[in-house]
Amino acid sequence: MTTVSDETSKVVPAEPDPEGADQAPQTGVDDAATPSDAGIDEAPAVSADIEADGDESSDDGDDPTAGDAIEATDSADAADQADPEADDSAEDDTPADEDTDAAPIETEPTETEPTETERADSDVTDTPDTDTDTADTTEDPEPPEDELAVVPASTATQLDPADTTWWKSAIFYQIYPRSFSDMSGDGVGDLAGVIDKLGYLELLGVDAIWLSPIMRSPMADHGYDVSDPRDIDPLFGDIATFDELITEAHDRDIRITMDLVPNHTSDQHPWFVNALAAEPGSPERARYIFRDGRGDNGDEPPNNWHSVFGGPAWTRVPDPDGSPGQWYLHIFAAEQPDLNWENPEVFDDLETTLRFWLDRGVDGFRIDVAHGMAKPADLPDMDVESAGLLQNSDDDPRFNNYAVHDIHRKIRTVLDDYPGAANVGEIWVDDNERFAEYLRPDELHLGFNFRLAKAAFDTKSIRDAIENSLESVLSVDGTPTWTLSNHDVEREVTRYGRLGDGADADGVDVDLGILRARAMLLVELALPGTVFIYNGAELGLPNADLPDEALQDPVWERSGHTERGRDGCRVPLPWEGFEPPYGFSTTTDTWLPIPDDWTRFTVEAQLEDVGSTLSLYRQAIEMRYQRSEFDGDTVEWYGAPDGCLAFRRSVGHLICALNTSDVPVPLPPGEVLLSSYPLIDGQLAPNSAAWLV
Repeated sequence: MTTVSDETSKVVPAEPDPEGADQAPQTGVDDAATPSDAGIDEAPAVSADIEADGDESSDDGDDPTAGDAIEATDSADAADQADPEADDSAEDDTPADEDTDAAPIETEPTETEPTETERADSDVTDTPDTDTDTADTTEDPEPPEDELAVVPASTATQLDPADTTWWKSAIFYQIYPRSFSDMSGDGVGDLAGVIDKLGYLELLGVDAIWLSPIMRSPMADHGYDVSDPRDIDPLFGDIATFDELITEAHDRDIRITMDLVPNHTSDQHPWFVNALAAEPGSPERARYIFRDGRGDNGDEPPNNWHSVFGGPAWTRVPDPDGSPGQWYLHIFAAEQPDLNWENPEVFDDLETTLRFWLDRGVDGFRIDVAHGMAKPADLPDMDVESAGLLQNSDDDPRFNNYAVHDIHRKIRTVLDDYPGAANVGEIWVDDNERFAEYLRPDELHLGFNFRLAKAAFDTKSIRDAIENSLESVLSVDGTPTWTLSNHDVEREVTRYGRLGDGADADGVDVDLGILRARAMLLVELALPGTVFIYNGAELGLPNADLPDEALQDPVWERSGHTERGRDGCRVPLPWEGFEPPYGFSTTTDTWLPIPDDWTRFTVEAQLEDVGSTLSLYRQAIEMRYQRSEFDGDTVEWYGAPDGCLAFRRSVGHLICALNTSDVPVPLPPGEVLLSSYPLIDGQLAPNSAAWLV
């Protein structure tokens, strides 16, 4: 990976200090460069001496401005039991119990195996509210042939077919193609823009790119409504450009994974167009979920299911003779009819799609709605009262039906023919036992876990999210995944900087949000498993505050203008310059407007500033790869005062300490590798985190 040892001293606008004042933080932890400077290895640096008898008090206990020390408890035995390969020195390296004047919270180290958890994405459409009226198909074009356009074959391979476990500790970088980089000048990002920025991604140090949908689509749901799964949408480029991206990314040791949408197609897919033109009961309709309506004349939907985007999940269509006919199911938008996975033709076509992209050298897939493909045969009514927009529960009949596991086993069989390829599923399942079923050895490689992204910035929420996520994959020896944001989730800077709760929030303190997001980056990267970074997180981007007229997320319209949707986290990235479009495009008319005050967030402004958020990401990622202290598939918890937490990797013994309180706190003993904000008199600053060894 590219190193960052050649950073220059060029400075950009200052990052905030822990209390919101304009003081430039640094990631070099100069204040704690050596144990003597920071007091890390000496007794006065913590709240009590760490001695064999553990009964000598520290002078720091008299400091009224300092919080309690983060305290280590003996956990070597647990570490050895949790990992048989743990080194024999674990017992000697474990800090002993200590006494503190301020009585820290004691937590015995707990053994936990890696885990995974819930989901990452819920997709929305640009379509008007769906109602139960008969759909108008009088202007439909002539039914196309079932066969899609023929695209030249390829004989490329995955980056490294010999490495079949790369995904277990990888860092994925999610690119939302519309918003990454625009080379065509139309205001929408494209594949040529991704190729142009591969050097940047190599410098950042990521292992793999995850591309949000780029397949041919009418864009009713920004690509999640696919009309041809074996072609590139012209908005983003063409197959030749995609092949070039694969080649150039692999040349830089970066893998390419892409979104796969198997639950549904576009209503403009040839299969669905032919289904509308066919008779009820025909083979064409058998590829989708068509049903007769309820009531005397079939005027009512087959059941009471709602769309995830709002409104009914059924749309009625006329029969070929023009009379009111059957209804078809769409868990998402009306433009996204659900496929019938009981029909073997559906998987046969998906296998063709999988092999098409894998043969071009794609290194894996992110499977959209991985828990939603199978439907119960009797289509029972759902509990409408408990369902909300973009949400589902574990007992929701629309999702998480057991037959879905047979589908994933078939998908895994195909991927196993391509050593070095891996898939990750979007799984919105809360129950750990049910979640783990998706990660059995013959199903998904990884499952998206959003518990950490949903946790508030307090130690209880964060620790609960970590412990639950690790526990959720324990039974299947799975790999945990971590992320703080994506294209469906409010950016972490905005979440952590919000003043107040929910609808009562008083606004967002962006500087405070940046501090906390930097701290959570160190927490995330210190954990065992796989990490997903959403484009722009490395720049410390907040959600953009967009005018009403710029909003494109259909949630805005479907909610009656009460929910603003997710456009704020999808704004194009700022690359350089002092005004929009900040190097994203040659036109200022970008698909979503870029705020005028984003100069300090540009890559250009941060690249050579050692105190910037971008530099922190680069340094942290580099250390994660290069240092053996990050070894170990379990974590052990330290005792810590209120507002703090600390854990240690079971084998390498890296320590991560987090301070969410408003006062500095002493650190555990050890040498500071990196901190998200400079230490204050050798202590961990408020709203910051540090790594120690």
